[in-house]
Amino acid sequence: MPGVPRFERLEQWLDWQQRLHPATIELGLERVARVLARTGWQRPAVPFITVGGTNGKGSCVALLDALLRAGGHRVVTFTSPHLVDYRERIRIDGAMVSEAALVTAFERIAEALGPDSLTFFEFNTLAALLVAETARPAVVVLEVGLGGRLDAVNVVDPDVAVVVSVGLDHMEWLGPDEESIGREKAGIFRAGKPAIYGSPQPPQSLRATAARIGATLSVRGEDFDGVERETGTWDFSVSGQVRESGLPLPALPGKIQVANAATALMALAALSSRLPLSRAALDTGLCTVTLAGRLQRIDDPRGFHWILDVAHNPAAAAALAGNLRDPPPAGRTLAVCGMLGDKDVEGVVRLLAGCVDEWFAAELEGPRALPAAELAGRAAKAGVSMHPAGTVAEAMVRAADRARPGDRILVFGSFHTVGPALVALGVPL
Repeated sequence: MPGVPRFERLEQWLDWQQRLHPATIELGLERVARVLARTGWQRPAVPFITVGGTNGKGSCVALLDALLRAGGHRVVTFTSPHLVDYRERIRIDGAMVSEAALVTAFERIAEALGPDSLTFFEFNTLAALLVAETARPAVVVLEVGLGGRLDAVNVVDPDVAVVVSVGLDHMEWLGPDEESIGREKAGIFRAGKPAIYGSPQPPQSLRATAARIGATLSVRGEDFDGVERETGTWDFSVSGQVRESGLPLPALPGKIQVANAATALMALAALSSRLPLSRAALDTGLCTVTLAGRLQRIDDPRGFHWILDVAHNPAAAAALAGNLRDPPPAGRTLAVCGMLGDKDVEGVVRLLAGCVDEWFAAELEGPRALPAAELAGRAAKAGVSMHPAGTVAEAMVRAADRARPGDRILVFGSFHTVGPALVALGVPL
């Protein structure tokens, strides 16, 4: 086909994809569906689980992956964005997809474009589906990128759909309130299929969508739950009856992870006849699950430690603040904050103001990034004084110079903040 590129290196493909479509985000399924059909994609005859939500979907995908693999099931996962390496987005049994497999998928998609073009994320989504087609998985887990109803991931009908939470984020795309956002996220539900909501008190719009299409909705706190015990374990219950007792706490840090684990177990319970899991698999999966950039602690030989977290909206900031307060720190807390311009900077820093003793504003890369001085200016509106400190790596040096033994340095605000921090600290993924 004339005009179809023939790049050999992954970086060349990614650069071309970023310039291919006139808009960075264009919600809608028509173009994606047409291109997918032209690739000749054959859906694997295995369960598909789609996971959406404002916060918590990354943790839920990580838990699903760890539990399923502990049970001997071969898993393909698709998540976004990546922290350091684009290949993080597609994993086969926990391992990043190979560059060769990605290039093969990209060539196939480019040949199928015809008169259509795709956004960077849409290209990514179709590549994940093509990789899954040939990876011989037992199950495929797809994470929604933005919203749900019109997100490219929704081109595939899931066997189980999970919405972990609904909060205020991406309001320019999804609507001004939680009812509007809940309606968009519930768009991944399917008639006659299990729909899992991982937080108490869902928006009425989410309930109404499930009822209207005939999805079987289960809500945490009503139909299932996870209850932590004083013994340092937790119980998973369904319909008020304990189904699994004395489970080990998830290895992911943070108070919310028992709730996320219960949500993952409820999704897997709906597929138990196709994906059986022993109690030993549950224990192993919970104890071995990992996820970079979520309350990730890294000890520094200078006597302080780093905490890396991708929190970038008020709901995530509130959860992060709770985790920072309990247990209280031995020393001071310094923060390196880097955020994108379309985020609620004032709302985020206001929630964390009482947890941080000194702030450093970092400038991210990319067209949506806030200059450090502008970030500091927006934080000042919330009563937070930040020192503009250059790039993430430069701001980390500034913070480390101020840190003393017993202190901690929080680096947060975006995937685009945590990724460079991981590189600067030399932490492998």
